[in-house]
Amino acid sequence: MVFGQVVVGPPGSGKTTYCNGMSQFLKLIGRKVAVINLDPANDALPYECAVNIEDLIKLSDVMSEHSLGPNGGLVYCMDYLEKNIDWLQSKLEPLTANDHYLLFDFPGQVELFFLHQNAKKVIKKLMKKMDLRLAAVHLVDAHLCSDPGKYISALLLSLSTMLHLELPHINVLSKIDLIENYGKLAFNLDFYTDVQDLSYLQYHLDQDSRSAKYRKLTKELCEVIEDFGIVNFTTLDIQDKESVGNLVKLIDKCNGYIFAGIEGSAVEFSKIAVGPLDWDYYRVAAVQEKYMKDDNDFDK
Repeated sequence: MVFGQVVVGPPGSGKTTYCNGMSQFLKLIGRKVAVINLDPANDALPYECAVNIEDLIKLSDVMSEHSLGPNGGLVYCMDYLEKNIDWLQSKLEPLTANDHYLLFDFPGQVELFFLHQNAKKVIKKLMKKMDLRLAAVHLVDAHLCSDPGKYISALLLSLSTMLHLELPHINVLSKIDLIENYGKLAFNLDFYTDVQDLSYLQYHLDQDSRSAKYRKLTKELCEVIEDFGIVNFTTLDIQDKESVGNLVKLIDKCNGYIFAGIEGSAVEFSKIAVGPLDWDYYRVAAVQEKYMKDDNDFDK
């Protein structure tokens, strides 16, 4: 049984940086790690790539040969990868035979995880054929929290991705150290991580004339998100080893890595699954204290 992560998220959310930092951290704690680049548009990889989709198909070739734009070209590449899944399987078999932990770096185009099934089919086929235990790690740029409209869009994207991929799923506010670079947050960090009572955002949306026009639509969308009740976020500063370490603990529970090789009763398993309560403190209170400015600072 082999474990790993499917790293997804919109362009600019830090997926490649995440794969680089996460692979380095996992190696430091003694795991054998392999990063698989499935983004044919990513031609400047900072990490050592175990498998690269460009060995199978290149986006530039697809765009020139079929007169497609970047988004259409990426959809074509994913479709081509699905039809040639045996190529990817043959590349992964030596890694799985040596019990490597796998990090799949996927493209950031929303269409692949929102409108099309190709990326999902690639993941499902690999999991079925190779007995993989994967968790989806969905990265969202933390600074979107400073704009209520963009934050709601990020929530919708996160919800849609969760429903589409049908994997154990963790939503991550990445670049948490830059969270207030584009403006001060209207609420404490736990409001944005726990995603509760989005009606409080309405006042701030009404201050923007563009958002006020779509007040009824925004209200309905917020109700949809709250009715599902499955979206929340954890936080990440990829340069902070404590932040990365706490996220690894959460992912290990999510994909089952923590249970690998453990023999025990159902009670013992449930104790491990619940885990320590100090994680929630780090996820919200400690992060806010570290990265967000206190109002008292402005008063002084």
